[in-house]
Amino acid sequence: MSNPYKNQALLRKVQAKARKIGVTVKPSTRKNKKLDVFKGGKKVGSIGAVGYKDFLLYKTTEGNKKANLRRKLYKIRHNKHRKIVGTNSYYADKILW
Repeated sequence: MSNPYKNQALLRKVQAKARKIGVTVKPSTRKNKKLDVFKGGKKVGSIGAVGYKDFLLYKTTEGNKKANLRRKLYKIRHNKHRKIVGTNSYYADKILW
C-alpha cells in the first residue's frame, strides 16, 4: 500500500494542522509510516502507519459520521500517551486525528 500523504491536497491539510502546533511534516522516508515530523528542522518522529486510515482519510472515503466515530475511538484507545507533548502519539493525535 502506498503512502496517501504523497497526494499534495491531503498533505497541505495536515501541514496546516502541523503549523498550529509549531512543527512541519513531510511524507515519511520510512516505508511503513505516513509522515515525518520536524521541529526546528530536526526530525522528531514518524507518525501514522501506512495501511491504516486516520481522521482525514476516513472523512474523505467514508464520510463525517464514520470519521467522527473513528476519531472518538482512537482518542479513547490512545488516551494514556496522546497528551504527552513531544511523543509520536501526541503528534499523531494533533495532526492526524
